Amino acid sequence: MVGAIVLVVAALATTGLSVGWIWSKADAVSPVALPSGGKSIETVSPSVKPSETPTPYGKVLGTAMVASNNDTMPIMSSAWGNYGETTGLWGGAAIWLTVHKNYNGKGASWGNYTAFGQLPPDIPYKNTAAGLKEAAVQIGSRAIISLYDKDAQVMKGTTHKAITVNGHPGHELVAKVVVKVPMLAETYSTVMIAVIDRGDGTADVAIADIAGSTPAWQNVWRYKVSQIAINK
Repeated sequence: MVGAIVLVVAALATTGLSVGWIWSKADAVSPVALPSGGKSIETVSPSVKPSETPTPYGKVLGTAMVASNNDTMPIMSSAWGNYGETTGLWGGAAIWLTVHKNYNGKGASWGNYTAFGQLPPDIPYKNTAAGLKEAAVQIGSRAIISLYDKDAQVMKGTTHKAITVNGHPGHELVAKVVVKVPMLAETYSTVMIAVIDRGDGTADVAIADIAGSTPAWQNVWRYKVSQIAINK
């Protein structure tokens, strides 16, 4: 008997480049032809490792970003729309506001981005002032590389301060990233990170990327961060 069996193995791999981003990658095994003649193979049982648990995701519901743990953060305003979370948060959701539509005449847009979710589990975390600050630095670095690239330049003057959100200690980091994009009327953006301790050994994270020409959104973001509700 002449036959052929095609084996396709799909694996979900967690890869951490220099910044530990989580990627999904599917690898396929080439078709395997069975030899002709002889007795048939009764059972073909390839050894396949179980897939790892997929990364959870949050969503935007009405006027709130809802993380996968059901913690919530209000959206910035009704002018902001649902957007894919791209900064590596665990179970996060995101919103977007276009600031410069078609700035290059070729359909490219530039805008403001805000996300809310949990600190990724691969970032070490301690619920201390120092632990909150270090977590903000780590997730902030990931966010900047994701939003821009690994060669992004951060301007001098990055600030850190302790914050409290509804009785939960947190840390705020604010950095300005140099913007050099042809035909774009922006010279920098402000990246803002808030890490809030949940009281169970984990932390929530809010991220904002605000165009330099729209600084008023910074205080709106801070106000929305103050309204984060932690699900118990």
